[in-house]
Amino acid sequence: MSSPSDLLSTWARGISPSPTLAIDAQAKAMMAAGHDVCSFAAGEPDFDTPEHIKDAAIAALRAGKTKYGPTPGIEPLREAIAARHSAERGVKAAASQVVVSPGGKFSCYLSILATCSPGDEVIIPAPYWVSYPEMVKLAGAVPRPILAGDASGFLLSASQLEAAITPKSRMLILNSPSNPTGAVYSRARLEEIVAVAIRHNLIILSDEIYEHLIYDGVTHVSPASLGAAAEARTIVVSGFSKTYSMTGWRLGTLVAPPAIAKAASELQSQMSSNTTTFAQYGALAALKETALTQAALQKMLAAFDRRRKLLHSGLTAIDGVTCLLAQGAFYLFPNISGLGLPSNEFCARLLQEEKVATVPGSAFGAEGYIRLSYATSDEVIAEGVRRIARFCQKLKHHA
Repeated sequence: MSSPSDLLSTWARGISPSPTLAIDAQAKAMMAAGHDVCSFAAGEPDFDTPEHIKDAAIAALRAGKTKYGPTPGIEPLREAIAARHSAERGVKAAASQVVVSPGGKFSCYLSILATCSPGDEVIIPAPYWVSYPEMVKLAGAVPRPILAGDASGFLLSASQLEAAITPKSRMLILNSPSNPTGAVYSRARLEEIVAVAIRHNLIILSDEIYEHLIYDGVTHVSPASLGAAAEARTIVVSGFSKTYSMTGWRLGTLVAPPAIAKAASELQSQMSSNTTTFAQYGALAALKETALTQAALQKMLAAFDRRRKLLHSGLTAIDGVTCLLAQGAFYLFPNISGLGLPSNEFCARLLQEEKVATVPGSAFGAEGYIRLSYATSDEVIAEGVRRIARFCQKLKHHA
């Protein structure tokens, strides 16, 4: 008799489910069952989508914008995305280089599918977002992680990249600001890395989904902005989920060299047809009604900045925990290696014993760390830190 796994493809048997989504779902289930859980697991803003964006989508629904749309996105939205790309990155882009997809995650996957063949190697700095290696494997390519820990500010160096390149190297994935660390690459560091990538003919997938969530006067720099050679090899992925608190809308973007954009659009035509039509009109309002959008973003940023400092202060006061202060996104990635537990066990016990949900660093290719999202209330942060401190004290006591 065949086993259930015999019914599955190589891809389905080899894929790992998203640990961040799994832990967030577990925390929500515990809350629904009446448990008082402090959850730091969710990778989404805890703010509602701004009203003018919702109103635009509602108006589009009422106007009958409910039919199939162009595969790469409605033309006004693609033009607005191209204009913003040109204005913010200093890189002129045409609407034909833009593809709007069902989420930033799908934009990353399209980018990989459009450029990587079976056996190609993709270099991924770790700690990495949990989905990058799985997407690479689904394309038949091979993920090659390189660890850059807290001693280096969670930033890949040009020499590390140079040492990792082989004749099969095809792509480098960069994520700045980073999920899970909040690290942001400086222009100088990026210039060094991009020079190596160009010299070895690598494609750069630059995931910039957190580009507007930055603090302390730090500047976001895109690899695509570092000269014509960089622009010709860089795919810029972004979207609306994080900046505009539109996670459930599933609206991602990619801006790529013409041949790659065309291939990504053709792949999407066979996979999802197009992104939800009326949702795209909400996204268009986010880009066009700039005063309202900026006011909502600044309110969210002020709250994230306050929470970032509150969480960092609480974590660094715990004996046995060290933590860098993030410069972007809404995560901290503290080092818990001195507490004597693997990150999986640490997070499992923390959830069971103290009802605090965090994500183990092993999920991000970095054992000895945990990820906490500060996209939650000040009250949850204060209480969660108190519980984490109590848990760590117990571990130190029993060591």
